[in-house]
Amino acid sequence: MQAIDPFLSLYKRLGYTFSNASNLELALTHRSANKNHNERLEFLGDAILGMVIAKVLYQRFPKQPEGKLTRMRSSLVKGDTLAEVAREFELGDLLLLGPGELKSGGFRRDSILADAVEAIIGAIYLEAGMDTSELLILNWFSTRIENLDPEAVSKDDKTRLQEYLQGQKQPLPVYEVTDIKGKSHDQTFYVNCTAAGLEKTITGVGNSRRKAEQKAARQAYEILTNGK
Repeated sequence: MQAIDPFLSLYKRLGYTFSNASNLELALTHRSANKNHNERLEFLGDAILGMVIAKVLYQRFPKQPEGKLTRMRSSLVKGDTLAEVAREFELGDLLLLGPGELKSGGFRRDSILADAVEAIIGAIYLEAGMDTSELLILNWFSTRIENLDPEAVSKDDKTRLQEYLQGQKQPLPVYEVTDIKGKSHDQTFYVNCTAAGLEKTITGVGNSRRKAEQKAARQAYEILTNGK
């Protein structure tokens, strides 16, 4: 008797059926559960998602300047939005987590959910290619893209810093994770931000890479604009 694929319901929600379920399983595997985890897929999926969203915004909003396009893209690919998408897919119950993460409610944590969405995109790309990945991403984000208002999108700290540096004709800031402390279910990330005009490297600290980057960007922006 043939075993039933445990991901059948998820395939329907994604609009895509993996030819090899182990690819999806890897995308759902947090680093706390196995040394073979989803972070490399997340890295790949993040780049693909950013490119697809940038392309559709460029085409859909031909009169908007680069700054507003950047803010709109950020609003769509930020962790909070990706966590919402993950909940729409009901990923929480399917995540493969270590005992510590399970005990602390990692299946509800925005950063873990967001990373899983990016990892799934990376896995789909490797299995089916760019065209399929793009079609799926546009379908998943269609309502959010339709509802985008260029005038209503606020700037996050990384965007503010980027736009300031661009206005000064300076290179974009560079972010680097320098340390991760704590157990897998309760980690603290340390991210360095370097940018033209700063006398020293700025360090942001947060319970996710994204939050640490935002905190570093906020400090850098305040220093550059206040002349401290």
